[in-house]
Amino acid sequence: MFSKLKGDRTLYRRFLLIAIPIIIQNGITNFVSLLDNIMVGQVGSIQMSGVSIVNGLLFVFNLCVFGASSGAGIFTAQFFGSGDDTGIRYTFRFKLLICTALSLIGMGIFLGGGEALIRLYLQGEGDAADAARVMDYGLSYLHVMLWGLIPFALCNAYASTLRETGQTTVPMAAGITATLVNLMLNYVLIFGHFGAPKLGVVGAAVATVISRYAELAIVAGWTHLHPKVCGFIRGAYRSLYIPGGLLRQIIIKGMPLLANEALWSGGMAFLNQCYSTCGLDVVPAMNISSTIFNLASVVFLSGGNAVGIVMGQMLGAEHDVKHIRSSNRKLITANVIVGGSFGFLLAAISGVFPLIYNTTDSVRQTATALICVSAVMMPFNSYLNATYFTLRSGGKTVVTFLFDSCFVWCCVIPVAFVLSRFTDLPILPLYVICNSLDLIKCVVGTFMLKKGSWIQNLTT
Repeated sequence: MFSKLKGDRTLYRRFLLIAIPIIIQNGITNFVSLLDNIMVGQVGSIQMSGVSIVNGLLFVFNLCVFGASSGAGIFTAQFFGSGDDTGIRYTFRFKLLICTALSLIGMGIFLGGGEALIRLYLQGEGDAADAARVMDYGLSYLHVMLWGLIPFALCNAYASTLRETGQTTVPMAAGITATLVNLMLNYVLIFGHFGAPKLGVVGAAVATVISRYAELAIVAGWTHLHPKVCGFIRGAYRSLYIPGGLLRQIIIKGMPLLANEALWSGGMAFLNQCYSTCGLDVVPAMNISSTIFNLASVVFLSGGNAVGIVMGQMLGAEHDVKHIRSSNRKLITANVIVGGSFGFLLAAISGVFPLIYNTTDSVRQTATALICVSAVMMPFNSYLNATYFTLRSGGKTVVTFLFDSCFVWCCVIPVAFVLSRFTDLPILPLYVICNSLDLIKCVVGTFMLKKGSWIQNLTT
């Protein structure tokens, strides 16, 4: 059993060459996001609540962009495995078009319905004046953040293509630079240092938008300056032509991914809205819990992404099904072990981290309990994440759609809705019940992996 789960150095080296730059980039990004969150939290709980609600809404847009790029990315990884620069160029064009379209749609939705969306999270018990202040801060933050949607989307098109073609260090360097710019500008603009105006949450939004333009400039600039390494960029803008057959394949295989990310992230937003009905204190507590969880989960989330890229490249380059299955099993095992280790660390600091925030004891206690629940579930989340990317690497996007977003909307959300609306259940047991439903997905995911239908070459 041990030999079946332990890989060789060649496999782990290939995996780590992809995973480590992603881990570094996402780790620094999430660490700076944590510092940003703490800075806003030092201003006050009201401001932190407004920012966290808006970031939850923008999270839906971010994952829609990610899903749209990922659909074409399945083909990008396999084209790279077969050495086809022309195919990569076509998938890159698709990403540019779909990401730009999503940005314009997102700006229209948030401009027209931002206030109504924020109000959905202000229905729990609490002071009406505090709820009004949360709304004001949230809208101020949102209106500035809209300027960053297009550079975020275009940067995703470039960065995802570079990762899928083995150039992971450039997106990492750009991400690190952008997050440092964000951190420094936050310090200056939120608190008004070095003679700058004290802008509070608006300053946090301005810093984020500037950092996104900086990241796009680095990633796009490097790509265009290195056409020998990035062969796909040669002639990428000469036309927007994509062969009809490939376009149909991307739409057939990729649109379920876009729909999945949109529905899943929308489901998470709806789930948080259900949690918020337990009281206004739940919003800042959830924000504190999710911030540290996002940092702790960077390694296993990045590892799952790397598993998908490695599997995609192997599916495009070789035909040894037994070797592909074995490699996948070993990489998933490593990801679960890492997830469990970080879950233990998360539980260890659960009582200390909330003390950093300028908030009430009630919020801190709730945040501690939520962090502990997340820590217990982290090994299972690691397994599900690697399973999801494995299935996706072979083009099983309809299956992942059912596995991911359909499960959320058909199982988790009905339970959360009924318990939050028709019972007096406090936030902790409600949170435990909703998270434990993911154990069902672990069983289903195991069956899907063993079935092996995800093992297919999409480039031939």
